Amino acid sequence: MLNLRDWEEAARARLDSMAWGYYASGARDQITLSENQAAFRRIALHYKVMVDVSKRSTATTVLGTPVSTPILVAPTAFHKLAHPEGEIATAKGASAADTVMVLSTLSNTDMEPVVAASNRPVWFQLYIYKDRGATRALVERAEAAGCEALVVTVDAPLLGTREQDVKNRFRLPDGLGVRNMQAAGYDAMDTPSMDSGLAEYVKRCLDQALTWADIDWLRSITRLPVIVKGIVRADDARRAADHGAQGVVVSNHGGRQLDTSPATISVLPAIADAVGDRVDVLLDGGIRRGTDVIKALAYGAKAVLIGRPILWGLTVDGADGVARVLAQLTGEVDQAMALCGCPTIADIGRDLVVP
Repeated sequence: MLNLRDWEEAARARLDSMAWGYYASGARDQITLSENQAAFRRIALHYKVMVDVSKRSTATTVLGTPVSTPILVAPTAFHKLAHPEGEIATAKGASAADTVMVLSTLSNTDMEPVVAASNRPVWFQLYIYKDRGATRALVERAEAAGCEALVVTVDAPLLGTREQDVKNRFRLPDGLGVRNMQAAGYDAMDTPSMDSGLAEYVKRCLDQALTWADIDWLRSITRLPVIVKGIVRADDARRAADHGAQGVVVSNHGGRQLDTSPATISVLPAIADAVGDRVDVLLDGGIRRGTDVIKALAYGAKAVLIGRPILWGLTVDGADGVARVLAQLTGEVDQAMALCGCPTIADIGRDLVVP
């Protein structure tokens, strides 16, 4: 496995068509899906020379949490479609890489054993349900389980149309469900009619009436830091900071929501400039090389998150596959830092991309 694309091809050979379609596809014509990666390729790195890079470190901090790599594990749903150990294996792999895992609300595994399987921080990605009592109970569980932050997804009032899922009538196999919502009675996904089962579940369960006041409400019911995920506009990033968020994730949901929304790396500079040091800015979408990570950091991200590549590692080799994917990409970051003349993460500045 020389690169993340090798992991992707190996995973594709192992997954059935429904699981592959769910993990890999994007919304509608998949323009944003492809543009997330293409936009990185259009950015040049203006490397420095004659810098002592004999000693390097990829270590950094995110929300005050030390990590050995600026690469975190993005929240993705239904890991047991990839591997029988599901999210527990992912947590073990993230721990081995000494980084943060963000666990999805739509996990096939209860949050408590996932957190217990990790010796590194686990953040909880939160969808806000129409049933606010169930949402509050989920937040309280995450806090009690030992999750160290809430990452609230704000770009999914409805599910974007992923045509591959519609063709496949996507559904979970028997025995799998949304385990974190079992106690509230929302664990079973709908049997799809003319759409994907997940699209029908989201329409039935998630709150389409969210406003910035709901970030205030969320902060009022938890002591955990709140990170807002799904930002592509500078003014929305400022609003998140104004409402007390401690972080934002520049994200278009992996190209799975609104097709033709901008590539995340293209909007990152304006967002980072707009919020300054008021919040930690993270980015996901399209990261496939160590140089992509360098470009995101140069434009102002504290760290990046990867989603699909984690699923490819999980599919191929469980926890070890997740750890190997993270180690391989971190190795590429280390090499790129040396070649850019940046011995530490703090040395990666805007001058690398805008000299």
